[in-house]
Amino acid sequence: MEKTDHIKSNILTKLLSLIVRFKYGKLHYGVRYYYRDTYYCQLVQLKYIFKDYFFKKKYKVVSFDGEFAPELEFVIPFAYWHYKNGTLLRTEGAKYTKEMYFFSPQHDEIYDVRTNEGNYNYETPRVLYSQNYDMKKWTKVPFKAHFKNDVYVFPKPALVIANRFNTEWGEAPISYFSIEMLEYMIATLQDKYTIIYNRPRPQNITSDTSEVSDLDEYDFISDKYPKVVLMEDLFAVNKIKANNFNHFQMLVYANAEKFISIHGGTAALASCFEGSNIILSKQGPEHHFGCFKKLFPKLSGATIYHARNNEEVKEFILNHYLN
Repeated sequence: MEKTDHIKSNILTKLLSLIVRFKYGKLHYGVRYYYRDTYYCQLVQLKYIFKDYFFKKKYKVVSFDGEFAPELEFVIPFAYWHYKNGTLLRTEGAKYTKEMYFFSPQHDEIYDVRTNEGNYNYETPRVLYSQNYDMKKWTKVPFKAHFKNDVYVFPKPALVIANRFNTEWGEAPISYFSIEMLEYMIATLQDKYTIIYNRPRPQNITSDTSEVSDLDEYDFISDKYPKVVLMEDLFAVNKIKANNFNHFQMLVYANAEKFISIHGGTAALASCFEGSNIILSKQGPEHHFGCFKKLFPKLSGATIYHARNNEEVKEFILNHYLN
């Protein structure tokens, strides 16, 4: 049976590839297969029509071991749709994800690492990037309302700078805030906001296919800008008794209205908590598919400003965060 299903899957994949090549043959091959994957995901969902819309019994097990960004963008809203639909049985994910699925009747952390193969989970209505973000079986998750608290309240409005310094597509980091850029943002914004700086250390997150490098910015920020609140320092005290760093981030983010973040899971998480988010993304399939206009605002209703370089980040700060 398993072999037969595999053969059918291969035939269907080849057929969809031909259709996409015929319709979108002028596109670069690096984005064409995402079109095919969208069609494949849509076809897979057809087999659940009666369970989802007519029988409505709790049957759905949502399991995911892919990267952080697609989990936030597609998988958790899919699981939340099933929860609201009355069809969610349980969920499965990587370490430190239980709180992300706070609505799940049962969530098991069964994966020790996140894998690239896990991204291609065709059991979700969308996977990675899509030409169509008018999504069915997808419901906005109320992260901000759930995690908002009275503990992490600051004298001035909270602004989170969410940075990362990871390999991208197997090569050196591309989109990140350098020390020089951090200095500009902090000097410009510190009088108006309580700035919270966050770049998670490898030991605090579940590893995936990218390698986290050291930017050597923590000592610089502590020495020159002591008023900046370092997320890891808050977590060391952990007044709210969060279960892990992932949980802790969400509790702090829920009390912020302004974010400046980086392409990938860093930007996706910051976009889940309403307010506004300036995202630095220099390159990636997100640009072709218009993710920052079509998908990211759906995550919480946040206002998204996509900057393609540091100069555009500065323009967005001056025009939207200093008014």
